[in-house]
Amino acid sequence: MKIFLVSVLLNLISYTLPAQAPPGADDVLKAALVEAVKQNKNVFIIFHASWCGWCHKMDSSMNDKSCKKFFDDNYVIRHLVVQESKNKKNLENPGALELLNRYNGADQGIPFWLVFDKNGKLLADSRIRSTDANTVQVDNGKNAGCPAVKEEVDYFISVLKKTSSLNDQDLAIIAKRFRENE
Repeated sequence: MKIFLVSVLLNLISYTLPAQAPPGADDVLKAALVEAVKQNKNVFIIFHASWCGWCHKMDSSMNDKSCKKFFDDNYVIRHLVVQESKNKKNLENPGALELLNRYNGADQGIPFWLVFDKNGKLLADSRIRSTDANTVQVDNGKNAGCPAVKEEVDYFISVLKKTSSLNDQDLAIIAKRFRENE
């Protein structure tokens, strides 16, 4: 009987206590930058939502045993929750949508990602931009999101090449894994 009463009491407490709010986006980014300095890595921020199938594919691909170590060795990876369904708004990181807007990603869809150096300078984002013959950006770009088709994977690999110490063999393994998403 005592066990039953304790169980009922614990259930009542869990229903009356508010769920802990997720950390703010600025706090997540600041903590990632501190860790990046300590580990001499760059920061890879992924905006995602629980309902987003492509977001789950991105995570599965990055965490695949064939390439997880490559990402872990080169990046401090953090997720920021945005654009949740009405009944899951409590999962969103406060300020994440504002951060997404600050980097022109709000109208791009998710997943949307940003790569910062350890000092907080933006190195790349997930927008594939067209360039003219003089390599001048001529559009705002489309979101590579979770890379799957050749153009997206090629762009993703070019970002990884310039923001990590990955060699061509490592990048080929990552490219092969992400092409499986198509």
